[in-house]
Amino acid sequence: MSDRQAILDTVTAQIEPFNKKGVVISEATTFQGDLEWDSLTVMDFVAAIEDEFDIIITMNMQAEIESVGQLVDAVAKLKA
Repeated sequence: MSDRQAILDTVTAQIEPFNKKGVVISEATTFQGDLEWDSLTVMDFVAAIEDEFDIIITMNMQAEIESVGQLVDAVAKLKA
């Protein structure tokens, strides 16, 4: 399994508690559009991801991350 796939699997698992609508998660899934998360949910989720991977996602990065795939790429870059 590639590192990217491992990150995707972990991110998907982290989304589950926040996935109130039971949306099927793919790399194209968007946090605001598909999952309908508000800013507080996004902040809670980002904190969970930061803890899980021991990274810091800046506000500037968060502003650019709209989909699961973009988040996976950002985590992979930060862990590199």
